[in-house]
Amino acid sequence: MRTLLGLVVLAVLSAVSLAKQSSPKVQVYSRNPGEFGKDNVLICHVSGFHPPDINIDLLKNGQVIKEYKQTDLAFEQGWQFHLTKSAKFKPSQGDTYTCKVRHMTEEKVYTWEPDM
Repeated sequence: MRTLLGLVVLAVLSAVSLAKQSSPKVQVYSRNPGEFGKDNVLICHVSGFHPPDINIDLLKNGQVIKEYKQTDLAFEQGWQFHLTKSAKFKPSQGDTYTCKVRHMTEEKVYTWEPDM
C-alpha cells in the first residue's frame, strides 16, 4: 500500500515539475480579409501558456467589446493551454482593434493589422 501511495505521489510531483510557467503566444486576425464597412469577425488566439491564469479582452479604440464568444480552456501536450476569443466587428478607417492579454501578472496589448 505504501509503495502504491509513493508511486502516486512521485507521478504527481513529476507532472508538476514538467508543467513549467510559459508565456502565451498571441495571434490577432480576422476571419476574412479586412475591408472597411464590411462585417467580419475579430479573433484573438492565445496558446502555449501555463499556468491557466489568463484573461483576454477584445477592444475597439481602447473600449472592451462586450459581445463576444470564447472557447473553453483546453490543454495540449506538456500542460500548455490555449484559448480563443472572437467578436463580430465592422472595421472603419481610423478605428483600432486590439487584444489585451493578462497572464499571471504580465499584461500585453496586441493590435490587429488589417490587410487593406
